[in-house]
Amino acid sequence: MRNYKVEKNLKSTIIYIFMIVFALIAVVPVWIMLINATRNTAQINEGLAILPSSHALDNWRVLTGRGFMLSQGFRNSLIISVLATACCVYFSALCAYGIHIYTFKGKRLLWTVVMMLIMLPASLSFIGFVQFMSRIHLMNSFIPLIIPSIASAGTVLFMKQYLESILSLELIEASRIDGAGEFRIFNQIVLPVIKPALATQAIFSFVANWNNFMTPFVLLSSTEKYTLPMLVQMLRGDIYRTEYGGIYLGIAVSLIPIIIFYIVMSRFIISGLTMGSVKE
Repeated sequence: MRNYKVEKNLKSTIIYIFMIVFALIAVVPVWIMLINATRNTAQINEGLAILPSSHALDNWRVLTGRGFMLSQGFRNSLIISVLATACCVYFSALCAYGIHIYTFKGKRLLWTVVMMLIMLPASLSFIGFVQFMSRIHLMNSFIPLIIPSIASAGTVLFMKQYLESILSLELIEASRIDGAGEFRIFNQIVLPVIKPALATQAIFSFVANWNNFMTPFVLLSSTEKYTLPMLVQMLRGDIYRTEYGGIYLGIAVSLIPIIIFYIVMSRFIISGLTMGSVKE
């Protein structure tokens, strides 16, 4: 009995050690970024520091004095990220629901295509995507940054697996017997049931769209439409004029919406899990 307790305590200690190490790996880079946001360029070039400095206001003056249009960048990034996330989550869930619930010809072929799209790297079609946007005159527009989010194969896969594990087919049949239409069933019955999955994928999609730099950099040419990551990148001049303190502060400011969005969405994940699944 004593050996069992010792072995159990040893396993628990090892688990806690790994958790602490992984937590440090996740937290330390963010902490260093926040510390560097309070230091000037000379201090940053000297090396790492653990405690904050007193140059946060100086970095803010550098940030705002170099044409850093904070409100404009926030607005543009928020428009793109929120709309792209909504399109990605809703239509991916709708696609996964259709594949899971309905039986139709070519269903396996369609699912195979979805799986193949997951394996293809996004960079493979990037040049063709830009050329296509140029031909249909959608360059320098938010539309190419929002509408393609509808076709997210990875989100469809996640949603389908979640539906298979939690959704009761008897619930769908009972709703149809009661006279509910297919879209009403999906919007009013299925979506509340898969709320944790929606919140999880919304977090991933929002972070990816908010931090996306390359696609807006290629598609957008007007400064008024620049996103926040693009404005932060513009702070970098040549190697003799780069203010690293201002850049770190700009990056720290750009993380605030991500943190807020995560806090809001995590509440839906927890509430959905505590609610429990549908019982047959």
